[in-house]
Amino acid sequence: MIDIKDIRKSFGENEVLKGISASFKPGVSTLIIGGSGSGKTTLMKCMVGLHEPNAGNVVYDGRDFTSLSFEERIDIRKEIGMLFQSSALFDSMSVEKNILFPLNMFTDMPRSEKKDRVNFVLERVNLAGKNKLYPAELSGGMKKRVGIARAIAMNPKYLFCDEPNSGLDPKTSILIDELIQEITIENNITTIVVTHDMNSVMGIGEHIIFLHQGQKWWEGSNKEITATDNKELNEFVFATKLMETLLKK
Repeated sequence: MIDIKDIRKSFGENEVLKGISASFKPGVSTLIIGGSGSGKTTLMKCMVGLHEPNAGNVVYDGRDFTSLSFEERIDIRKEIGMLFQSSALFDSMSVEKNILFPLNMFTDMPRSEKKDRVNFVLERVNLAGKNKLYPAELSGGMKKRVGIARAIAMNPKYLFCDEPNSGLDPKTSILIDELIQEITIENNITTIVVTHDMNSVMGIGEHIIFLHQGQKWWEGSNKEITATDNKELNEFVFATKLMETLLKK
């Protein structure tokens, strides 16, 4: 479980996060949604230590991440998997070497065990046998799946996904959503997904947090989101669905 308590973050005089508190449970994919500038990516970066909050606490299973030094955070960072918006694969490395990267950096596993782990995660994301391919040889959906494989290579307790469906067609987006949800449930991972994709919200949004102007404006499930009387949330949902419809034409 991850608990965030009164997280505040400013850049100069611009207060981006205005005291956000929430809990993220294991075995559940929590979707953080909101318009551009709402603070959702900044919140994720504060949670993993890419930004330091000006105030508040990020607590991983009782361990206050924000109070730890860089060295003291390493043990928690080893338990975190990250899927970046662009997949962030190393172009000069094969699929196998991309997945080996965190294993080489953070573990002292024998090489044979690392290779077994690479093969296992590639099979889990339906890319068995693609070890020697390079990112330039992969489709957008395949790159995302390699990104997921690398993110789960360390068998993380916590998984962060930044716009995992960015640049993907609707069919591939659904497959990525389902894969993230399956892995979350199978491994009892605490998963946080930053997204603007309403198909993801309606498909796997068991827990949704809507940010508006740096505040937690609404919290609930995809079953509740269609019945809410929250004005700003309704405007966001309607505008997003309209834009998705126009883009498909």
